[in-house]
Amino acid sequence: MGQALSPANLSKGAAQGYRVNGLLTDLYELTMAAGYYEAGKVQQKATFELTIRRLPAHRNFVLAAGLPQVIDYLLNLSFSSEEIDYLRGLPAFARVSAGFFDYLRGFRFTGDVFAVPEGTPLFAGEPMMSVRAPIVEAQIPETYLLSALTFQTLIATKAARMVEAAAGRAVVEFGTRRAHTPEAGVLAGRAAYLGGCQGTSNTLAGFRYGVPVYGTAAHSWIMSFCGETEAFRQLQRVLGPSTVQLVDTYDAIEGTRKAAALGKPLWGIRLDSGDFERISRAARAILDEAGLQEAKIMLSGDLDEHRIRELVASGAPVDAFGVGTQLATSADAPNMGAIYKLVELDICGIQRFTAKLSEDKATLPGAKQLFRFDDHDVLARSGECNRGQALLRPVLLGGKLVEPLPDLSAARARAAESLRKLPPELRSLEPGEPWPVRHSRDLTALIEQTRRNLA
Repeated sequence: MGQALSPANLSKGAAQGYRVNGLLTDLYELTMAAGYYEAGKVQQKATFELTIRRLPAHRNFVLAAGLPQVIDYLLNLSFSSEEIDYLRGLPAFARVSAGFFDYLRGFRFTGDVFAVPEGTPLFAGEPMMSVRAPIVEAQIPETYLLSALTFQTLIATKAARMVEAAAGRAVVEFGTRRAHTPEAGVLAGRAAYLGGCQGTSNTLAGFRYGVPVYGTAAHSWIMSFCGETEAFRQLQRVLGPSTVQLVDTYDAIEGTRKAAALGKPLWGIRLDSGDFERISRAARAILDEAGLQEAKIMLSGDLDEHRIRELVASGAPVDAFGVGTQLATSADAPNMGAIYKLVELDICGIQRFTAKLSEDKATLPGAKQLFRFDDHDVLARSGECNRGQALLRPVLLGGKLVEPLPDLSAARARAAESLRKLPPELRSLEPGEPWPVRHSRDLTALIEQTRRNLA
């Protein structure tokens, strides 16, 4: 198999060399920004929270991911002259004063961000991030923040389920060709590694983020030669001990025999179709008889966590799984009910608490802190003291990075440790009893008072 890139090449945050386009947002974020400017609110401090309203389908938790990409966005967010000229030409901005466009020319994020570290399990009703900034600066990022955090969180969570089902066997992410965009494939490789996968087939994810990369050859390689044996021999010549022979192009059993006859060097074989349980047992016997007891068997092709669990339970002699479509798209749960809502305003030093009272879409007022205990979480008001572990931590203050973000390896280790601490029923592939999330006494009182004020 492929090799991990050296530690010297590990990315310490988001990708380098990307200019953050100020127009990468929904139009209404910008029309509201213009409205705030015209109403004289541009310096009014506001607090928004990005919260998990509902867990994705079939999930007992989600695994927070995507924070470095969000921070990179906020640190580099700006508007070019061409982008500003484009906005001026839109009908929605026909009545907006020139001052607003001058304001955009100097636009930078100068606010504060508190967030849970990557690799933290979260549950319904819990905030992932809090943003406090002048209201325009806090409003414009909404679209990007939701997109960046929810996508990687979905993939990291799906990966964690696959790794749980594999019960110690390696899982490698193979899904870029099925991802919704090439860039989504890169980020899926990153998030899958964070969630516990051994690596990815995506080379750019390896280069950019230090994710171990894997892969050898496809069926086209086999078909390009007159026979399988010659194809296997040539691949072995090129890749040596990293060779994984794809044996099912014509007949998986015969292909395994031909690969085994060539002997070492050989990492192992890959099966991409057929009755995996039956064929893997036959292939194991062939490899062992040829003295290749250390050669591994990898399966790929339309796998998900449930199929992986079935194969593991069957006792099939499988060492690794390559998962594409189901993982890179989080196919059974491709979206997450996350929201980004205004919870608090600072009006000339006076706090005003805000909330939605809509049926099924109500929000909670006030900036908050999330405390974790061994058997429950407590959602409290920001600034409250509590004996639990405070999960929302300062990342940006005054638009400046407080300290370097943990690298991807550290986030992956956090995820693994945090998942080990979850009760087995929450790590199960089936929905279980929800993790208790309680409100502190002070937050409960604020909710009740805000409802009375807004009624």
